[in-house]
Amino acid sequence: MKAELEQQDIEAIALRVVELLQPLMTAKAKCVDDKILDMTALAEYLKVNKSWIYKRTKQFEIPFIKKGKYCLFRKSDIDAWLNKDSIKPLVAPNKPRKQ
Repeated sequence: MKAELEQQDIEAIALRVVELLQPLMTAKAKCVDDKILDMTALAEYLKVNKSWIYKRTKQFEIPFIKKGKYCLFRKSDIDAWLNKDSIKPLVAPNKPRKQ
């Protein structure tokens, strides 16, 4: 017995599979990226001075965790904070090339 599916049925099945797998893939990626950084490690990761980070934490501009006298940073939160301000490139219109 041979069953044939139409293209729209195949696409619907594929979309449903992706929908079901998305939470699992996101959870796994989050576990890998949930590393905790201290001030020195964050400065190295962002390639900035520690004074720049101190200023941002004092003004509550950067996501951080305060434990006693220590400021700690979750890498996934820092990445999300960075991506929030990312600028998407504009797609240049197709111009005919001069020969």
